[in-house]
Amino acid sequence: MEKIVVALAGQPNVGKSSLINAISNAKLRVGNFSGVTVDKTEVIFNLCDEAKCTDYEVHIIDLPGAYSLTEYTIEEKVTKSFLQSDEYDIIVNVVDSTNLQRNLLFTTQLLETGKKVVVALNMTDEAQKEGIEIDEKQLSVILGVPCIKTSANTKEGIETLKKAIVDVYVKPETSSKVIYSDPIEEEIDRIVTFMKEKNYKSTLPYRHLAVKLLQEDEETYKKMHDEPIWIELLPIIREALQHIYLHMGTKNLEEIFADEHFAFAKGAKMEVMSVKSMKAKNLTQKIDNLLINKFLGIPLFLFFMWALFQLTFELGSVPMDYIDASFVWLGDLAKQILGDGQLGSLVADGIISGVGAVIMFLPNIIILFFGIALLETTGYMSRVAFLLDGFFHKFGLHGKSFIPLVTGFGCSVPAYMAARTLKNEKDRLITLFIIGFMSCGARLPIYVLFAGAFFGQEHAGNILFIIYISGAIFGLMMAKVLKTFVFKGDDEPFVMEMPKYRMPSFKLIWHTVYGQSKSYLKKAGTFILGAAILVWFASNYPKNHELEAAYQTKMEQVQSPKEKAQLNNTLSAKLLEESYLGRIGHASEPFFAPLGFDWKMSVALEAGLAAKEVVVSTLGVLYSLGDQVDQDSNSLIAQIKAQIPFASAVAFIVFVMIYLPCFAASAVFAKEAGGWKYLVYLFFMTTASAWILSFIAYHVTRLISG
Repeated sequence: MEKIVVALAGQPNVGKSSLINAISNAKLRVGNFSGVTVDKTEVIFNLCDEAKCTDYEVHIIDLPGAYSLTEYTIEEKVTKSFLQSDEYDIIVNVVDSTNLQRNLLFTTQLLETGKKVVVALNMTDEAQKEGIEIDEKQLSVILGVPCIKTSANTKEGIETLKKAIVDVYVKPETSSKVIYSDPIEEEIDRIVTFMKEKNYKSTLPYRHLAVKLLQEDEETYKKMHDEPIWIELLPIIREALQHIYLHMGTKNLEEIFADEHFAFAKGAKMEVMSVKSMKAKNLTQKIDNLLINKFLGIPLFLFFMWALFQLTFELGSVPMDYIDASFVWLGDLAKQILGDGQLGSLVADGIISGVGAVIMFLPNIIILFFGIALLETTGYMSRVAFLLDGFFHKFGLHGKSFIPLVTGFGCSVPAYMAARTLKNEKDRLITLFIIGFMSCGARLPIYVLFAGAFFGQEHAGNILFIIYISGAIFGLMMAKVLKTFVFKGDDEPFVMEMPKYRMPSFKLIWHTVYGQSKSYLKKAGTFILGAAILVWFASNYPKNHELEAAYQTKMEQVQSPKEKAQLNNTLSAKLLEESYLGRIGHASEPFFAPLGFDWKMSVALEAGLAAKEVVVSTLGVLYSLGDQVDQDSNSLIAQIKAQIPFASAVAFIVFVMIYLPCFAASAVFAKEAGGWKYLVYLFFMTTASAWILSFIAYHVTRLISG
């Protein structure tokens, strides 16, 4: 089986990831704003050329979106570095059919690489809605490469594109070309003729090599310097450049070729594209007049977010109650089958209680991710970034920071990676430092637990909204502090792709929600399961047989069931305090005591450094032991409400909202920021901020509540 490596390249927001999904049924994350793909992503699938009876294993490398092969942004650096290598066979250039001329500017640079190229004219369904018609056959003639109309939504052209990849791969060399103005074409022909006369052996086609020499490409000059032909070729190149300068009226090569690329792209577009109507653009403008209105835009955005959190709690609470009751029943059943010994306690109080406490919040997670995916895929998120740019600049942030920040509401890991879309290092570092203040989906179960316990279902949705907005506001304040005292520098201008509004694709939303939910359940079934077992073990050992015997004697001496239950609860509490977990909690309790936290809450926070979901599972294990609530109130919500004071609960929410993200996110932060020293800074900044604000929240709440 032959291997074909395909580099998938294109400008931001042209549908590269969607196209891969359509080609290979892969499940890459797809969004309707630039910066979704922030690193090289590889997808592997098989193709069969029935005519030649040959099977191919196709490796598609999804490169970050780039406007050009410069090194202006991090994405462009990654893309340029890969395309200059020999790690691939073909470039598939994905082009937005609704913005042909702008996309062809990048295409011209790809054609100049001398690599084999296939052009995918993507989003043809949207182009047709806008009345845009493209003659792909004529464009193929102009560019010298196959041009295929495709649509990831309708699967149009997908099979044709696959066939084109194989056909171009088996061709001996590329026939791609960019046509320049006469003075440049004359000099290209002159250099090509000379190399042919000398029978020069080149890895690049003569024409492409000649273009690179005329562009004074540094890498090409280095490679040619040691070639015997270089001594004779150099005077020809210098004379050719003088001829070009003379006719073009400038000595700036970059400007000359930029103008040539623009002229070629414009000419190609005029030759192959016709427009019948512009109804869709008018509709986009009408919607934008409302959604990015300077007076109504931000209030509408806040309303959408408020509605999302209301739905997250209101709709999520219905199946959550059933899931909670199911796990309580499973725990009771496990104890009936396995008995009240250590095995029964491990399964019921450790595994079922710990993992169940996390899984019960899955409906909330699904609703939140569905809402965010819906806003992303319609193109609304890019409008919000544009809308908030002026507001963000007041706090030292770039408008483009909105993308990683809003991604942080889902998960901090991709949010840290999405910060690569910021080209200015200081803007990127500030954004990285405050992403953690955007409460990720893993913290949602903690908020839902405490909001439901202390504020009731009728107010819980509003409380969730306040928590998320409060975290975002504090993050902005910290950004201002960092910009003023740490990462000083001039503001960068806001430049960002503004996609058209699109009807959200169920398939794209499904991929996003399914992927995140699967990841959440995978954590519950593996990492959190292990953590729950570890917490159970640490909370049950070492055993104090003398204390157990003493209390057993006391319980035998009383007749009242109520007194026996009280003695049993007291025994459980004392055994828990003497356990390994109790010792850890008591050791750290002085640090958390001023915040109103008992040692159980302290341990839960420390466990949350591994993964925030573990906070809930740890509380589920700890507060299921020695409960003092009515026997009919077995749910974790009832236990939390009964055993934690209201002021302590408020302080706990504030601490969770601010302190260091999980271990996985912290590792990605260190990598993206440029070193582990930044993680140390983040740890001290978030811990100090969380402690101070929790201290204030605890004492103010106590004062208000009396």
